[in-house]
Amino acid sequence: MTALDLSSPVAVVGTGTMGQGIAQVALVAGHPVRLYDAAAGRAREAADAIGARLDRLVEKERLTGAERDAARARLRPAEDLAELADCALVVEAVLERLDVKQELFRALEDVVGDDCLLAINTSSLSVTAIGGPLRVPGRFVGLHFFNPAPLLPLVEVVSGFATDVACATRAYETARAWGKTPVACADTPGFIVNRVARPFYAEAFAVHEDQGADPATIDAVLRESGGFRMGAFELTDLIGQDVNESVTHSVWQAFFQDVRFTPSLAQRRLVESGRLGRKSGQGWYDYRDGARRPEPHTAEPADPPAYVVVEGGLGPAAELVAMVREAGSEVRHEDEDKGTRFVLPSGGQLVLADGQTSVEFRDVVYFDLALDYRAATRVALSAAHSTSPETVAQATGPFQALGKKVSVIGDVPGMIVARTVARIIDLAVEAVAKGVATEEDIDTAMRLGVNYPLGPLEWSRRLGGGWACELLDNLHACAPTGRDAPSLALYRHAYACDKQEGGTS
Repeated sequence: MTALDLSSPVAVVGTGTMGQGIAQVALVAGHPVRLYDAAAGRAREAADAIGARLDRLVEKERLTGAERDAARARLRPAEDLAELADCALVVEAVLERLDVKQELFRALEDVVGDDCLLAINTSSLSVTAIGGPLRVPGRFVGLHFFNPAPLLPLVEVVSGFATDVACATRAYETARAWGKTPVACADTPGFIVNRVARPFYAEAFAVHEDQGADPATIDAVLRESGGFRMGAFELTDLIGQDVNESVTHSVWQAFFQDVRFTPSLAQRRLVESGRLGRKSGQGWYDYRDGARRPEPHTAEPADPPAYVVVEGGLGPAAELVAMVREAGSEVRHEDEDKGTRFVLPSGGQLVLADGQTSVEFRDVVYFDLALDYRAATRVALSAAHSTSPETVAQATGPFQALGKKVSVIGDVPGMIVARTVARIIDLAVEAVAKGVATEEDIDTAMRLGVNYPLGPLEWSRRLGGGWACELLDNLHACAPTGRDAPSLALYRHAYACDKQEGGTS
């Protein structure tokens, strides 16, 4: 099944920001495009706005004047749904309400031919629930574009329970012909991106609610150590707290209030108070004129210890051994069977975050996961109130000697980056096991849809198949609510990887 022919008219219903963006994508690809909006005059206004954007593309030399003129000639506002009768594809971008979308598609079925593809652009509603009541449900598919549609490459092509494979394939190939990167997924709450991304927000909010660290510090650690483009607090301020919370709540309800997707009470209070982020002037941060952005917590300078003792391998942090030596500390090695940690001159230990807390042990400081310890500009440490200041200082010094800023947070099991990455891996592995999407498509979706530095399955391969499972197991042991318990799919994944790596489990 091939993409729609460029001579085939494409209609977009709903002319807000997303509708205009989708229409521009189809138009620039070469299709005749019809714009329809239930509000009188909106389609004409949208056509004018798209025309202005085409002018800017010419100014930026991304289109020629002739290409712009041809595109404008193919764009036509429609005053009535009947004007969409000859369209080969209709994409809706109307209000994110189930009843509104169902009513629209019932009306469209009375207008278009039975071979016309009907596509819903939704981030959280069920494709099956909307397409199921239609007369020809097999031609109904989800096409989830990401905003702004002309710029972001990802499109989730969602097959509902009744969607024909041939129709889903045609939608997929059409999105690819439009210059997008499509990924195929089953109709599951949140699809790929909005399902797998929930822990990125949830873990940051949980650390904050538990008084482990402030938003500025958490964001800085996610960016400067985890390699994420933005931190969770600044990103949700950009998205809009109401929008982000609505998606979280929708996914939570759709999964029958699965505790792993529980919304944040702190975010609920923000929404209730009208602090919606950048668009309202206040969110987690203050964006009003004259407001100053809070600085992340950064530890005072500390001298590196004269030596450290390495016990065991350090797994994902193995490169730190050479780095600490390069920074001027003597590195001594002990029996590899003793554990995976640095022992400091104070007798205290410096251990990679593993889901346990410092208070469980005598004089232990945890350090957080980094995407790349050499490239990281900040590293987080976690210590209990009972941890000696001498040990905290000796744990801080080596990282500072490497030119990195250090943020000391509270005694947070799994810290910030490590617990976030572990839970993202868990949801991704579970999604593969349940047939939501392939490993490749999930990795592609998370890199392109939310700019993750690595796809979740790529991260799992880099960290070791059992890493996320062990960390989540320890988190669950600390607080056995089920929120952090590894999924059955992750257990199976961990054991399978262990056997491939020569383990005996």
